[in-house]
Amino acid sequence: MSEQGAGPGERRMWHVVITTAGPALSVDDVRDALARLADSHQFLLSARYAADRAEVRYWDESGHVRDIAARAFSVWTDYSEIAGLPPWEVVGLEVIERDAFHARLGGRPGRRAGDPDFPGLESGGVHPF
Repeated sequence: MSEQGAGPGERRMWHVVITTAGPALSVDDVRDALARLADSHQFLLSARYAADRAEVRYWDESGHVRDIAARAFSVWTDYSEIAGLPPWEVVGLEVIERDAFHARLGGRPGRRAGDPDFPGLESGGVHPF
């Protein structure tokens, strides 16, 4: 991979984790909002939540990490009204290319939820932290 990203027309898959936080709300309301997001937008792999924070994970495709990061910053805002998401701010963003993601999992792409080496990796759905 070059520092410039993929070559012309070459697209790559990126694993995205968006973390949001704000004033504490009912955990039921947070869970329900994330469930609505998952139901209405199939891009979501999984979500985790607490009364004062939430994290969503998904895959996205683009030729460059800058494009993915720019899109990721707008996801929470873009879908907040549709899904009734809490009015929280994005406090964390991780975007890593698919090969780097699998390398993090020890080079075994089949690793799934409950993996002790990668806490928080859920197989899907909306789960509490």
